[in-house]
Amino acid sequence: MSSPLRTRAAAYDEASIRVLKGLEPVRQRPGMYTRTDSPLHIVQEVIDNAADEILSGFGSRIDVTVHADGSVTVVDDGRGIPVGLHPQEKVPVVEIVFTRLHAGGKFDKRAGGPYSFSGGLHGVGVSVTNALSERLEVTVWRDGQAHSMSFVDGEVAQPLRARPVRAGEQQHGTRVRVWPNPRYFDSAQLPLQELERLLRSKAVLLAGATVTLTVEKTATVQQWRYEGGLQEYLLTALGAEPIVPPFEGEGYAAADDEAFAEGEGARWVLAWTEDGPVARESFVNLIPTPAGGTHEAGLREGVFAAVRAFVDAHGLLPKGLRLMSEDVYARMSFLLSARVLDPQFQGQIKERLNSRDAVRLVASFVRPQLEFWLNQHPEYGRRLAELAIRQAQARTRAAQKVEKKKGSAVAVLPGKLTDCESTDIRRNELFLVEGDSAGGSAKMGRDKEFQAILPLRGKVLNTWEVERDRLFANAEVHDIAVAIGVDPHSLDEEVDLSGLRYGKICILADADVDGAHIQVLLLTLLLRHFPKLIERGHVYVARPPLYRVDVPAAGRRPPRRLYCLDDEELRTTLDKLVDEGVRAGSWTIARFKGLGEMSAEQLWETTMNPDTRRLLPVTIGEAGIASTLATMNMLMGRGEAAARRAWLEEHGNEVEADV
Repeated sequence: MSSPLRTRAAAYDEASIRVLKGLEPVRQRPGMYTRTDSPLHIVQEVIDNAADEILSGFGSRIDVTVHADGSVTVVDDGRGIPVGLHPQEKVPVVEIVFTRLHAGGKFDKRAGGPYSFSGGLHGVGVSVTNALSERLEVTVWRDGQAHSMSFVDGEVAQPLRARPVRAGEQQHGTRVRVWPNPRYFDSAQLPLQELERLLRSKAVLLAGATVTLTVEKTATVQQWRYEGGLQEYLLTALGAEPIVPPFEGEGYAAADDEAFAEGEGARWVLAWTEDGPVARESFVNLIPTPAGGTHEAGLREGVFAAVRAFVDAHGLLPKGLRLMSEDVYARMSFLLSARVLDPQFQGQIKERLNSRDAVRLVASFVRPQLEFWLNQHPEYGRRLAELAIRQAQARTRAAQKVEKKKGSAVAVLPGKLTDCESTDIRRNELFLVEGDSAGGSAKMGRDKEFQAILPLRGKVLNTWEVERDRLFANAEVHDIAVAIGVDPHSLDEEVDLSGLRYGKICILADADVDGAHIQVLLLTLLLRHFPKLIERGHVYVARPPLYRVDVPAAGRRPPRRLYCLDDEELRTTLDKLVDEGVRAGSWTIARFKGLGEMSAEQLWETTMNPDTRRLLPVTIGEAGIASTLATMNMLMGRGEAAARRAWLEEHGNEVEADV
């Protein structure tokens, strides 16, 4: 009699491998490509395309209509999507745009390309819109003709056909009407308030463009047009009087800029208020980034540097008080619109910017302009300084209260621990670093204000079956426990975490198999003997890159350095470089054998800088704590060799290991 396991294994053959074609991947996993709470994002993809036309200097209006039947029409007066046959695919380009993933006009970033700056980068924008719609109709006015075609469930229903443009009809542009398919969304209703906010922000950022919204059910028409009114927009959102007049500025790289491509930069307006909610909105190439990202980090960095320079120059800081970035940022509202030639977003829905260069890009323009403005208006500078100093004093008082709760019984900290200066556990971070050489780079590259380093020698003991009273016999485990400041405990125990010295405990190991082993051993220690730290979100895994790619200058882009986490990201990065027009093979690829090979500057930029690093929180999986403990027992228990072997036989083919 065959076992269920063998039956399942026998069913795994060539026919088990399914190849998803066309738009099928989107329909299978819509959440990977768009937000599924409502159809707003698939409509936004169409609106973003219209905005990109205006951003590139072609077109002056966007008209959106929400129809009574739930469909939405977006019309622009741009160049119109090309309708001729694609030279390689021999299919009308407009059809490719709506039916093929990773196809679009925004990969071409060379000088004179159709879109030097745009939000569309993945080539899956309106193709996702089509995939998740019951019906989609497109009309393109171009070259004296009106070209139209329609799609049903993502497939061509009416092939492309053309007719002469009628009298009074627009001569160029695109009209797209979408009927979102409700089966892919939690709610089929379009959130009108969010749509209004999106369109209003497009009008603000596209100075001189006219944006209209028509809602058929209520017979309402709204129109927005701003002639550069960033201040007006922010002040309306604030609802409170700022303590100084808003500071508005912009800066863009010139053709001879050695650090950035011509045209890269930002516009911004800043305002500070004493109380009430703050208003913060940011955009990259007109794409809203509600989760922020590196462009916002650059704004914070530039603003803090300018205010601190003013405070230092005028001797305004009380003795013994340390001014930090959050003290200046806490009461600051802003509107930021960045232009980045080749932005890297987190995920297809583009809610957060990950481009590391954007930190320096925005900061390099904001700091000198704000510093000049503060010194030109010293009374404004003093008001801002006083506000920031009050925030710093409140933060210091709060940290002192936390310190008093810790009590006086403090263990002697391990000698190899390089501690941080701050006592505020809300900011403090401890990095458990593999090896002394990597520990040295981490010590030099860290921010000593809030980052502590504890280098570990060799591999940590497997503590899954070690009794608590024998735990401290191992020197490495003892040092970790003392540095953290929390006693070992079990999940069902009441434990006092008031002695916790760091809000984030970050495991920092090499990006290879040995590093992964050390990660597992440390996670084993924390799950078995310090589970409350994981349960309350204090444990993280840092993800250092495995590769560095040095890219020569290409077109408008200066030389740059890119980092890749693994082989898959390296392949994606190289493919993207080819799409940008970089000659294949002109780049240099370096593989890091370990953290010790990285300079302090590289380790800070890629792995430790809160604005540019990739830090994964460690949480209990969806299966629950009981299942997690059972799996860990099978993997780490001394008497579980037979279970491990069976598990490896079943799942070994799924492992991707660098050996």
